[in-house]
Amino acid sequence: MSDPAPPQHVPLLRLAFRPFFLIGALFSVLAMLVWLGFWHGNLWITPYGGMLWWHQHEMLFGFASAVITGFLLTAVQNWTGRPSLSGGPLLALVALWLAARLLLAYAVLPGGLLLLVDVAFLPLVAYVMAQRVVAVRMWRNLLFVPVLLLLTLANAAMHWGAMQGDALLIREAGHLAIFLITTLMVVVGGRVIPFFTANTLGFQKPEPRRVIEQLTLGAMSAVVLLQTLITLSDMRADTLLATLLMIAAGANAWRLAHWRGWLSVREPLLWGLHLSYAFIPLGLLLWAWQLFTGQRVETALHALAIGSIGTMMLAMMARVSLGHTGRVIRTLPGIGLALVGLVLAALLRSVWLWLFPQSSHWVYSVVIILWCLSYFVFVLHYSVPLLSARADGKNG
Repeated sequence: MSDPAPPQHVPLLRLAFRPFFLIGALFSVLAMLVWLGFWHGNLWITPYGGMLWWHQHEMLFGFASAVITGFLLTAVQNWTGRPSLSGGPLLALVALWLAARLLLAYAVLPGGLLLLVDVAFLPLVAYVMAQRVVAVRMWRNLLFVPVLLLLTLANAAMHWGAMQGDALLIREAGHLAIFLITTLMVVVGGRVIPFFTANTLGFQKPEPRRVIEQLTLGAMSAVVLLQTLITLSDMRADTLLATLLMIAAGANAWRLAHWRGWLSVREPLLWGLHLSYAFIPLGLLLWAWQLFTGQRVETALHALAIGSIGTMMLAMMARVSLGHTGRVIRTLPGIGLALVGLVLAALLRSVWLWLFPQSSHWVYSVVIILWCLSYFVFVLHYSVPLLSARADGKNG
């Protein structure tokens, strides 16, 4: 009998995008089906913190954190030229993520232990990133480390809020996580969307305009800093936060217009990225309006969570999973419809519910079903590439 292949030779464990894209997409479908059951009176699990806390937390620190980890720990190898996590260490990181998901779903440990298990994940990702970036002194990419550490802080605050029964802390920590992940979308989107667009459509990549870049990243940083202060204190600054959100919305819209996205109408993997980025200014502007008028910000939050984060992650995963497995980058059957489904879900859960809040019950169900169908299409097409060796025979 031959010896089993060592972990680094198993295709799934060759680079982080493979396991984390696959389990992140699968987990999002399962988590949303559980959420759909809850809305229709079926409690399939009794999670830590209750269903509302679990839904918020797991879509941010379960699904989104998995996809972010897969992308960053793969990209850092390209950026630095140093091997990224693979084999046994990657398997251990995946196991930690899975353990947290299972323990939170069934609440089998005390809150303090659950906090330690779950919160340990992102600092380890930050350490792996920092180790490689610092080794080659590529300081431009070190900015992802403080974002990951602030996400860790938001995660810990959500746990602490659940342990203390502090609904306000849970809410503000969740908002901080949304702003942080949106900021990651701004940074990554600004690097790849104009490059992919120009490269695919055959025109010269537009040069970044310094004033737009500084205003965009500066305004998003200010939003994150202010929301961090709000989360960690009794500070209330709705007017200031709304003002910063409006500046950030305008800057991001200005930036997006510079990328000539209207030329990508025939390329779903491109227009998916442009539309997902368009939800950033829409969500930020809606959030500012709701703060100014004293409304709840759930519709604005979901414009960012579904329209920007969920849609951009699907479009990026669809592209990266082909390119990094040595396959031709093309739109596989159904991926365009999956992206349309997410855009429609985002519009229903944000703009439609803002205008017609009385239709919430059926909208919730439709949005959940659209999300599940969209991400199931990804799982259906990409499970084989992610589980298989590279088509060109290279490692990775």
